[in-house]
Order: sequence, then C-alpha cells, then structure tokens
Amino acid sequence: MTLEQLVEKAKDGDGKALEEIIVQLRERVYNLAIRMLLFPEDAQDATQEILIKVITQLSTFKGKSKLTTWVYRIATNYLITTKGKLSSSFAMSIDAYGELIDRGRSEEVTYARNEGEIRLLEEEVKVSCTHGLLLCLNEQSRIVYILSQILDLNSIEGAEILNISTDNFRKQLSRARSKIRNFLNQKCGLYNPQNPCRCRKKIDSLIDQDLLNLKNLRFAGQTDRSIELIDQIKTLEKDIAIYRSTPNMELPEEATSRITKTLIHIKQI
Repeated sequence: MTLEQLVEKAKDGDGKALEEIIVQLRERVYNLAIRMLLFPEDAQDATQEILIKVITQLSTFKGKSKLTTWVYRIATNYLITTKGKLSSSFAMSIDAYGELIDRGRSEEVTYARNEGEIRLLEEEVKVSCTHGLLLCLNEQSRIVYILSQILDLNSIEGAEILNISTDNFRKQLSRARSKIRNFLNQKCGLYNPQNPCRCRKKIDSLIDQDLLNLKNLRFAGQTDRSIELIDQIKTLEKDIAIYRSTPNMELPEEATSRITKTLIHIKQI
C-alpha cells in the first residue's frame, strides 16, 4: 500500500494506517533534520515537531504531489526558520570553521586502547566534521545542498519543495557546492590527499577541546564505517561521495517510542 493510500485510510480514522505513515516518514524526517542541525538531540526534537505538523495537517493533503514532497515541504519550512539549541551555539563562519580544523593534530591517539576504538573515533570525527561544515552555510543554502547532493533529489523536486523556481534552485545549489568544495579542497584530507588533516589525527585535539565525548558518541555507533567507502564511489564527484558515504541514521528507539506515542495521542484528541 502506498503512502498516499495510507493517508486516505488515516483520514477515515484508521489508526493502524496512521501508525504506518509515522513509521515510514519518521526516519526520512530525522535524517533531513540531523543534516540540517548536526546534533541528534536537536534533530530528535525537530522530528517530533515536524511530524506533529504533518499529522495535524494530514487532512489538508490533496494528493497534488507525492506525500514525501509534501512532508519535505513542511519539514524544510520548519528547519529553515527554527534553530536547534546545540546547533545555534556551535554554528560559525566558514573561516572560523577552517581555523578549528587547523587547530591541533596528533600523530598518535592517546585516548584509545586498540585499533577498533581508534577506527570508531575516526568515524565519529569524519561524520561530525563534514556535517558540521554544513552549518557554515546559511539555512537556505544548506537545505538546497542537502536536498540535492545528499538526498539526491533533482532540481525540479527541490524547487517544488522550497516553492522556488528551478533556475533559482540551481543557482543556490551552485553557490553552496562551490563553498563546500573549496573548503574541502583546502582543508580535508579525504577530499584532497595533499592536505595534512586526517580524521585520525584530529581525535585527541577534539577530545581535548570537549568537541568529542568518548562516553557519548553521536554518530559512530549508528553508522557503518564510511571512510573507506568514499574512494569506492567512482560514479560521484568527491564532495558528494564524502556525504553520501555516510548512511542514513536510525532514530533511537527511545525517541521513536516517545514521538510515536505523542503523535497518536494528538491524533486521538
């Protein structure tokens, strides 16, 4: 059964159809939110608020576009105008982010006991660093880049979601890609091997700066090892491969349960 068919059942009061809609949408919304906001804590809160909007406005969906397009439109409107608490405090200019990347590299990792732990921390650095770079873009440029380069939507779909022309979408995408590519080319060893920065060399420095918490890894526990995948994605340009090599993340079980219960309760009121 398609999402659109489930919506019609949910409109008629079918609770199971509503639950299935939530199941099919929650991780799409969460992965958009986490790329916009970087921090899982902010993304979980945003996911709940976005899904509340989706469920309470479900009766207004007329089927003129795909449900996922309609949901992404609600999500992007929310994410462009609402800043997460952690992401707001961390966001900085792209020049300041470059200084952060340059600050401190170590040839040895002193905070890990074995290669397995080092590889886990290395993955944490890779995901948090590359996705942190997205916060250096303004909200509109960031969402355009994510929709196109990470979620692989074409300019027609992206323009429809953002309610702008396809030409405008392409122009914004070109500017955002240029900023990301230039930064990666100048700073990132994954993108340009001539750069001295390596994820492994940043581990100790980021821990010392309280930017990486050994007891609370935000990404490495939820994603497969993605660093080696970058060079295997031969069909994509390097900057896109860096981002798409990171798989979609699962909404934590605790957050999933809380959000689902909240949404079902709201629909029953």
